[in-house]
Amino acid sequence: MKADIFRSLRAFSALGAVSMLLVTGCSTKNYVRKQTTPIIQHTNELDDATAKNNRNIKDVDQRAQQGITQAQSSAETAGQKATQAGQSATQAQSSAQEAVTRADSLASVVKNLDNYKSISDVSVTFGFDKAVLTKADKAELDKFATRLGDVKSYILEVTGGTDSTGDAQYNYGLSQRRADAVVQYLAATYNVAPHRFYLIGIGKDQEVAPNTTAAGRAKNRRVLVQLLSNTADASAAPQTGSVSQPK
Repeated sequence: MKADIFRSLRAFSALGAVSMLLVTGCSTKNYVRKQTTPIIQHTNELDDATAKNNRNIKDVDQRAQQGITQAQSSAETAGQKATQAGQSATQAQSSAQEAVTRADSLASVVKNLDNYKSISDVSVTFGFDKAVLTKADKAELDKFATRLGDVKSYILEVTGGTDSTGDAQYNYGLSQRRADAVVQYLAATYNVAPHRFYLIGIGKDQEVAPNTTAAGRAKNRRVLVQLLSNTADASAAPQTGSVSQPK
């Protein structure tokens, strides 16, 4: 009888111990779960935030690359258009210069020249061995060009000259370049048709002042532009202009 009671007590003790272990184990798991759940949630949130940031960074990078590509494309297109415009301007200027009548004298190319009367003229001078217009030159040509709109039928005789210094053939080419500079300015600025220009390069053949002095040579480094018309407008009193200070 005692042995049975002892076995029962031992079994009960064992059952109690197992129960305590189960209760303790469940409590530990619950505790661990309560402690780790917020950490896991926070970790997931961080992972989501990181993934979102990565997507945003990738999206910004793509937009930036697209913007750079578009900017490069626009720059290339603008550059191509500028190049084409420059080429067109050069071609137009070249064509205009080719269309200008070049002659030894106006009488050799203009019929009934006696019917043309001088309405206005202007003279601009150049530095030694130079064929570039200065601001003063352009200002004189601007004043001269105001008459062009008042005349319906006209021609422009453009005569380039040099001083006596240097080779005759070189001076002839220099006088042509000086006359070209005037023609280009008037054609580009005032849309004067090429067929109205009659360009004559006389080199040092016709001096307007003695070449024995510096002042005289400066006056000979010139381009004279004469406005001629064969209409009734030509009855107006001739007007002249010149750059007062030699260069």
